[in-house]
Amino acid sequence: MNAVKRNFTFFERLFIWRRMNFSEQKFILIISLVVGVLTAFAGLFLKWLIHQIQYLLTYRFDATGSNALYLVYPVIGIFLTGLFVRYVVKDDISHGVTKILFAIARKQSKIKVHNTWSSVIASAITIGFGGSVGAEAPIVLTGSAIGSNLGRLFRINSKTLMLLVGCGAAGAVAGIFKAPIAGLVFTLEVLMIDLTMGALLPLLISCVTAAGVTFAVSGTNTIFEFHLQNGFAVDKIPAYILLGIFCGLVSLYFTRTMNSLEDIFRKYSNPYVKLLIGGATLSVLIYLFPSLYGEGYDLINLLLNGNSAKDWDTAMDSSLFYGHGNLLLLYLALVLIFKVFASTATNGGGGCGGIFAPSLFLGCISGFIFARLWNFYRCLGIYLPERNFAMIGMAGLMSGVMHAPLTGIFLIAELTGGYQLFMPLMIVSVCAYLTIISFEPHSIYSMRLAKKGQLLTHHKDRAILTLMSLDSVIEKYDEYLYPDMDLSELVKTISASRRDVFPVVDRQHRLVGIIYLDDVRPIMFRQELYHRFQIGQLMKEPVARLNIDDSMDVVLLTLDKTQAWTLPVVDTEGTFMGFIRKSHVLTLYRKTLADLSDD
Repeated sequence: MNAVKRNFTFFERLFIWRRMNFSEQKFILIISLVVGVLTAFAGLFLKWLIHQIQYLLTYRFDATGSNALYLVYPVIGIFLTGLFVRYVVKDDISHGVTKILFAIARKQSKIKVHNTWSSVIASAITIGFGGSVGAEAPIVLTGSAIGSNLGRLFRINSKTLMLLVGCGAAGAVAGIFKAPIAGLVFTLEVLMIDLTMGALLPLLISCVTAAGVTFAVSGTNTIFEFHLQNGFAVDKIPAYILLGIFCGLVSLYFTRTMNSLEDIFRKYSNPYVKLLIGGATLSVLIYLFPSLYGEGYDLINLLLNGNSAKDWDTAMDSSLFYGHGNLLLLYLALVLIFKVFASTATNGGGGCGGIFAPSLFLGCISGFIFARLWNFYRCLGIYLPERNFAMIGMAGLMSGVMHAPLTGIFLIAELTGGYQLFMPLMIVSVCAYLTIISFEPHSIYSMRLAKKGQLLTHHKDRAILTLMSLDSVIEKYDEYLYPDMDLSELVKTISASRRDVFPVVDRQHRLVGIIYLDDVRPIMFRQELYHRFQIGQLMKEPVARLNIDDSMDVVLLTLDKTQAWTLPVVDTEGTFMGFIRKSHVLTLYRKTLADLSDD
């Protein structure tokens, strides 16, 4: 008989062609290059779009006085972003880096297709209209989504898909900041992608490609202009240590305040109430402190390049502080305090943006204020170059907020060209990191997932447990036993089943007990007892109950503590969901370990 000829789709033919012409390793290198190129162009487009919107809205503003439109633009931006997300995207796109971590840990690195473009549009509207957040986290989510969806298109396995997600994130950081080393380090520190020889080359290709494309399109200048005043000096080491501690404390303030404010916004389900609260807060703050408008990179460049009081006083342009140079430190201190309120109000009100830029912004101000106060009080008789410390403070805040000291070091060095201050960058970053981990064990990105046991870490066993899903090992039941049933009905159920444990529930399907086959075996064949015993008399209380939301860490700990081989799973209301068997958990663990370790 003649075989039926099958018509393959375009993607099926493409997949077959790829398998026939490229090995898996070579193809991953090609994909990583493509990811780098696409991510770089996405970042360039986002930056261009933000600049265009901001220019059209603010180029006529008067620098000598306050501008009432600051009260209007942010609200419009958040409102338009909210409409776009609610009616076009129809999905939550906030907390970009957290979503990547969740996708890696719980979604087999699968990120939705719309994330390849939705965050770009939403963040451009938000930031362009004055939202006090950064564009970097949205573009990192975009880059990761590009890597994830390209991998899924070519049917890449889950382990390699995780690598492509990392390539997208690395390329995004490398491209938007023109910082290839920082892109690589960010992926290792923040996304916790394991560094192996198989992973190193694709990550490097994405970083170098993204940075190269950005350099080719926008030039080789660094994002922030910086001119070194004085090089590293040993006598300034105490100042660097104190600056690191100060940055760690500011990071702690930023992290905890943002989480507290986010909890307030979560209490409101009505999006228009969130818009009212967030928009009003943001508008008032920007009106009082125009430096909070957008990413704040203008103020950073000002503090890094100012040479005199006249230069630095321009930081107060368009504000109520204009013309009061003696109040510069007060103005900057207030901006430092209220930046977290402005950033949280932006996202909480319905906007879209990240905390990269706010971290750099706060770090620059922190370093400048620290050096200015040090010089004012002439501490130890040592002069601190304010521009240098403004630059170094950026590394300290990023290290503290993100729990990523290496990212802070390399990113700031690449952003500013401040390689001559590598030692101070290292001292401040390490001190800031050590300070904040004394209070907060997780970064601002990971703490939400860590609380739920959904955070992937470098600890192999814990990473495997995180990747395991409770749904994949739960044993569902279609038939239930009720306490008022007699022994004859139990025997019928047992005879029709191959199981050795049975749930007993009430009429609302809430678990009330368990029947073990071994317990009823001595009487189940004595027909004279069939109508003398009810199931309520034969059932036992389970030694423990697992909740459907429990992590696999909790599941294994409970199984080990109780020495049970089978435990029931219930929801928050006590409704029976199924059984967990230790044998199934161990089998899935071995399979996940094999998948994760397979080269």
